Amino acid sequence: EYKIKSEKGLVEVDLGADNKPVYASDGATESTTGKANFDQWYRDVAGVNAPFLIDIALKNTGGGFYSYDNPAFFVLDGMGFGNEGNEHNYHFTLELHTEFVYHGGEVFKFRGDDDLFVFINKKLAMDLGGVHGPQEAEAVLDDLAGQLGILPGGTYQLDFFFAERHTKESNFRIETTIECLSPPVG
Repeated sequence: EYKIKSEKGLVEVDLGADNKPVYASDGATESTTGKANFDQWYRDVAGVNAPFLIDIALKNTGGGFYSYDNPAFFVLDGMGFGNEGNEHNYHFTLELHTEFVYHGGEVFKFRGDDDLFVFINKKLAMDLGGVHGPQEAEAVLDDLAGQLGILPGGTYQLDFFFAERHTKESNFRIETTIECLSPPVG
């Protein structure tokens, strides 16, 4: 059994060869039950999970920022294995894979619960691991450029992994200036 707590360091700093997070512990941690179960979070496993495509439309909020804000992020209610006796489907993961051109000055902010891991150029840029209430983090790409190995003008991979694991609430807010996540023009 896992505890309700924030727990950074659940994943390795490098994205795996399969473009999935790599579990960083040899066994269970305070908020996870081990590698075998963690490895099912973002991989299709018959009888355990199933993929669904959802849209998360970011809106222009001015100043070059685009955001999506949903304090009741229950995008899979009634889907998959259903709500399993709960008011909402609280047990799901979400992942996003895209590329962007790093111009300099980009920012990526997230606020939510539970786990969130953001990789840029296959390097961990944001870690909000664990089962917890809403938490927020900000990745200022200029400040992380050396750690991430990114240079202005380069095209880089952005991989985003979210897990909803607790039956209390589901908060999800993205705010960013990264162009690939902004709505299309026209």
